[in-house]
Amino acid sequence: MTVHVIVGAGATGIATAHLLADAGDQVRLVTRSGRGPHRAGIELVAADATDADRLTELTTGARTLFGCAAPAYDRWPALFPPLAAALLTAAERTGAGYLMLGNTYGYGPVDGPITEDLPLAPIALKGRVRAAMWHDALAAHRAGRVRVTEVRAADFLGADAYSLYSLLVAPKLLAGEPAAFPGDLDAAHSWAYVGDVARALVAISRDERAWGQIWHAPSVPLSVRELSRRLAAAAAAGAGADREPELARLSAAELAAAGAADPVAAEVVEMLYLYERPCVLDSTVTERTFALAPGRIDVALTEMAAARPR
Repeated sequence: MTVHVIVGAGATGIATAHLLADAGDQVRLVTRSGRGPHRAGIELVAADATDADRLTELTTGARTLFGCAAPAYDRWPALFPPLAAALLTAAERTGAGYLMLGNTYGYGPVDGPITEDLPLAPIALKGRVRAAMWHDALAAHRAGRVRVTEVRAADFLGADAYSLYSLLVAPKLLAGEPAAFPGDLDAAHSWAYVGDVARALVAISRDERAWGQIWHAPSVPLSVRELSRRLAAAAAAGAGADREPELARLSAAELAAAGAADPVAAEVVEMLYLYERPCVLDSTVTERTFALAPGRIDVALTEMAAARPR
């Protein structure tokens, strides 16, 4: 039986585990707490993924190692490098193919669509952390020590997805309350349904063409305003579906003030460039290469509406 190890039980890690188990593979889902779905085909393991020896033990015999975990948002510089180093070490020692789940931070500001051939040019500390992780992994790949690829995703949407939008806007709109979001509410911005990201991870892990390359998970560009209209319509389920959601722009000063009391909000300030201008992740190469359908944002919004408290 084919075995895979997934580190991280966020929405994307869990969706990936389900897809692999549905296909008849065995999944070892590793988190500090041992949490995750209780079902056939998924083994829940409590372990510290920064312990390279323990992670090597868990990965031995596995075909693929998926890195889907991320430390607390306000502690990336301290906690991400040792996690990334342990994942890379475990892949090197065991021969498992290593798939990194990444994001757009390493690109920095980009005029026009973000394509896989663009150089990494981060302007924020968190972007430099992500870029360093990829450079280290790619160097190991080119040296022949490991097979690695990175799947980069836009801001996550879906039930239990974690993103700035899911934190600031979705709960308010789903409760029928006014919401605020930083940046240009009418600028095009790419969004990724966690189910589509999981589909991409699984498809890419099975294709020998993938290694040593960057791939963009399927996504859809929508302004925050249009996305909010669609979420409100999904929540209305017909009645009042054309109601305009109450959405205001959260200023940089207001965000900075919130950051004085909330360390996570404070970390968003350096990433505002992503929302103050168009930020469109081009996923056509991935969709074409691996025969993946375009992003299913309406499915993500339906899930979010269905999961809201009643």
